[in-house]
Amino acid sequence: MEKRISDPGFWTDPEKAQKVMQERKRLEQAVSVDRDLESRVSDLEALFELAREGEPVEEDLQREMRSLAERSEHLETTTLLGGENDARNAIVTLHSGAGGVESQDWVQMLMRMYLRWAEREGFATTITDVQQGEEAGIKSATFEVSGENAFGLLQSETGVHRLVRISPFDSNARRHTSFASVFVYPEIEDDIKVEINPDDLRVDTFCSSGPGGQGVNTTYSAVRITHQPTGIVVQCQNERSQHKNRDFAMKILRSRLYELELEKKREETKKLEASKMGIQFGSQIRSYVLAPYRLVKDHRTKFEMGDVERVLDGDLESFIKTYLVMRKTGQPVSAGKDDLPE
Repeated sequence: MEKRISDPGFWTDPEKAQKVMQERKRLEQAVSVDRDLESRVSDLEALFELAREGEPVEEDLQREMRSLAERSEHLETTTLLGGENDARNAIVTLHSGAGGVESQDWVQMLMRMYLRWAEREGFATTITDVQQGEEAGIKSATFEVSGENAFGLLQSETGVHRLVRISPFDSNARRHTSFASVFVYPEIEDDIKVEINPDDLRVDTFCSSGPGGQGVNTTYSAVRITHQPTGIVVQCQNERSQHKNRDFAMKILRSRLYELELEKKREETKKLEASKMGIQFGSQIRSYVLAPYRLVKDHRTKFEMGDVERVLDGDLESFIKTYLVMRKTGQPVSAGKDDLPE
């Protein structure tokens, strides 16, 4: 591949050249992973040899074995991805359900959870739109997660998320149930053609909202685009430039229209794929219970985790992996971080 790229005529066809460069990057990552695993195993073998000679390396062995186990589990998860758009960036939208300030606070908690997850995975994030609640929390938010397989990993999060807790906003300390919806779309690049008729769009501009003070944008830089045939509404107010906000809003619109077409195809073939797990928008997929007991349970895979703080702090790998295994096999599979052998 390097030989092809060094050819003087390589860039005569830019579109083909870009695909080759992307393939080279993918291969480089695969080779890098292989070398990393080789290095880790070699280090472990050296530690075992030192242990046989009586050196006090047990703590180092435990640490290295745990690190390798976590790395291997992460790689296992990525092998479950193979969909057409799995490797793409993801666009995530969150919406509060009924319940006012309770649900809005739950949206803010979910947004923090996903941003922390992205940080743990080494993904870049860009918040494009946030609608603040009147008292606290967030009514809705849209953000982009950029990185290899971001959509493939996050697609498991589409659905309704339920929170049960003692409300910090209730003076009587009663238990409340809150709901929030999560939708994940693949970011569609210009190489995938999604026909959008300009006559079908209504474009509105408005002042960007904010928490107040000097952070409020007083110019009409925020953009809202309504696709009238489908009723899809997207908006962006992250940038101070109206032009940049419009470009990003159009990118989100293309992604949502593309996902809409995919959903239509899924509906057409649902009977033929009845044995497979389909993505059901609006279905309750996971419960996060903080009172009277503490548990996070995925209702699709039946996977549970009692360490709620760990999940809300972004540790979603086990939930994502069990969903991907179930999607591939059609059967719920219990999975988690196994204990190390004695």
